[in-house]
Amino acid sequence: MKMFVVFVILLHVSQHASAVELYEGDSFILPCQFDTFALTDPTVVWSRSNLSPPTVHQRQRQGDKLKDQNQRYRGRTSMKTDALETGELSLNLTNLQLSDSATYTCSIRDKRIGQSRLTDVQLEIKERFPSWAKALLVLLVLLVVSGGLLFHFRHYFMSGYKVGVESGVESVLLPCQAIVCLPKGAKVEWMDNTIYDRKVHVYKNSSDQPEEQDQFYKGRTKMKRNLLEPGDLSLTLKPPTDTETYTCTVYNREGNILMKKEVLLTVRGQCCRYRSKVRGQTHDGGSVSVGSIQ
Repeated sequence: MKMFVVFVILLHVSQHASAVELYEGDSFILPCQFDTFALTDPTVVWSRSNLSPPTVHQRQRQGDKLKDQNQRYRGRTSMKTDALETGELSLNLTNLQLSDSATYTCSIRDKRIGQSRLTDVQLEIKERFPSWAKALLVLLVLLVVSGGLLFHFRHYFMSGYKVGVESGVESVLLPCQAIVCLPKGAKVEWMDNTIYDRKVHVYKNSSDQPEEQDQFYKGRTKMKRNLLEPGDLSLTLKPPTDTETYTCTVYNREGNILMKKEVLLTVRGQCCRYRSKVRGQTHDGGSVSVGSIQ
């Protein structure tokens, strides 16, 4: 009778390793079956030979014995409560990680047979999204976000602007955007790019400087008052009379240029207008009428 029991046990031991491919975050039941009816005090052990300690899970008839369990498997393994009564010795492994790729061995220990190796299960855990795909996704997100930011703040980075209006409009806004707060004592100077290089508007020491403004632009310009806040250094010009390029330049207290941007103003519908070399005059059969900004 004893020889028959040993023969039955040896038949169950002759199982070979099987390979299984899974993904990060999955759960999997590592299969292992063995007839335990002839055993008196069996203990089933799941282990990995390349770990220290090697124990992945251990169970006796009284319940789990996890004192020697490897820390990386804490809270991720379980077996059926009646495993050693039914012979269903499979191990449930949850939240699979890349480091779980290995060969797992199911063994049984008992006073009558000693320790016997029942089966090996080889797991290969793969990334659900490969590293290159994650990097590509991050790059695409960064490109989309940075593209959106650049579009939203495009006026802050442009070195020049183009503005077009119809002849006869009351006023036009010449845009100029600053990226950072301007230091105390900074000066903003608007110039036109005619042969005269006239000062269109000057703002310094928290106030306009009309005495520095060319006579041609007297009463025709207006700027926002707070230069300590980053953003708008735009100039309102009333009325726009000629197609012209205007330059917005910001200087620090020492006179060094902090920022310089150009605005090309196109006044559509002009006809037969030209400048004389006398400042503030144009010739089209009449004089230019200008008004002040309140």
